[in-house]
Amino acid sequence: MTSIIHLLFLGQLLLGIAFTPVARVQPRVHVIEIRQMKFNPATLTVGKGDTLVFINKDLVTHNATEITGKSWKSPDLASGDSCRMAISRSAKYYCSLHPVMKGEIIVQ
Repeated sequence: MTSIIHLLFLGQLLLGIAFTPVARVQPRVHVIEIRQMKFNPATLTVGKGDTLVFINKDLVTHNATEITGKSWKSPDLASGDSCRMAISRSAKYYCSLHPVMKGEIIVQ
């Protein structure tokens, strides 16, 4: 009889572990400032589904364009403008108005 009680207890314990909800990681927001003709930070590691916010703090208009130009592109951002986008894949990007400006997003 004792072994049956132990088995029932063990079963309840295992069921409790098996059905324990897994904590979901909340998406984070990451800011990339555009300042002095550079993306800051130039390389950023983020989680899948995180949000990027590009803020133009430079004197001239800029954008952020995925390197192939096919996946994503921000609108042209005048000084003080910003844009938000969710990111799901790693990508290199640049400013299509000033191609020397480059950055990279690494999604883990």
